[in-house]
Amino acid sequence: MFAQVLFSGLALGSIYGLVALGFAVVFKATDVFNFAQGIMVVFAGLTLVGLHEKGVPAYLALILTIGVMGLLALAVERLVMRPLVNQPDIILLMSTIGLTYFLIGFGEFIFGGEPKQMIASELGLPTGSTAFEIGDGGLLILQHIDIAAAVIALIMVGCLAVFFNKTRIGRALRAVADDHQAALSVGISLNQIWAIVWFAAGIVALTTGIMWGARSDVSFALEIIALKALPVLILGGFTSIPGAIVGGLIIGIGEKIGEIYWGPLVGGGIESWLAYMIALIFLLFRPQGLFGERIIERV
Repeated sequence: MFAQVLFSGLALGSIYGLVALGFAVVFKATDVFNFAQGIMVVFAGLTLVGLHEKGVPAYLALILTIGVMGLLALAVERLVMRPLVNQPDIILLMSTIGLTYFLIGFGEFIFGGEPKQMIASELGLPTGSTAFEIGDGGLLILQHIDIAAAVIALIMVGCLAVFFNKTRIGRALRAVADDHQAALSVGISLNQIWAIVWFAAGIVALTTGIMWGARSDVSFALEIIALKALPVLILGGFTSIPGAIVGGLIIGIGEKIGEIYWGPLVGGGIESWLAYMIALIFLLFRPQGLFGERIIERV
């Protein structure tokens, strides 16, 4: 029983980590909290499924969806971010909230509001399960799609960590996040950097939409999982790429264990709020998270 709960928590945590990864990418590179990451997950998944429903082959639909997310990144940079250069952080946050509601309305206009089934098998993703006997008659069921989600999350963390720390563009992204004016003064193109980072967030959103949609239907209800990214980021650290996955695993495992073993003591429903209680405790004792950068202000 415990092994099954632990695996379920790891699987759920991998998805939470992928969602938080999109937030961390944008925040690390631009110092902007992208409230629209949740709807970007939905929009990417619906675009992929919608193109396939129009008769486009699965892999071609995937390539076209990557192109759509690239166009979305350019549009966000040109129409939203560029006019707000050097504005207060709250202004940038409000702009991403506005982007969220625009994408909701635009997505419903194009794709409708009905849930859609992800084309997991046609993309080569595993859809079966494997059962193992453990202990005295115990049975552990491993969903292949959950294992794939964990592996993909680790691969993306590795790629993004190398990108941010070892490449010239990655160092430029970090410089822009530290100080826009200083980055501009040394010749770094702020417009180009923001387009790149929003495109990277779009690719993360597409991956998350595929993996979550393979576990359930793709619908606008998925936007709510963006709220679970908040406690994940608080645990892992807003600026940490590996921290997004570690925080996701902690929240995923904590929710499942709490619901099964502690939920009956309080009448159930603990899974909906336990993550935020864990995050609150972390804020009291380690506000920068497990891997976040400690902020020191000299006065």
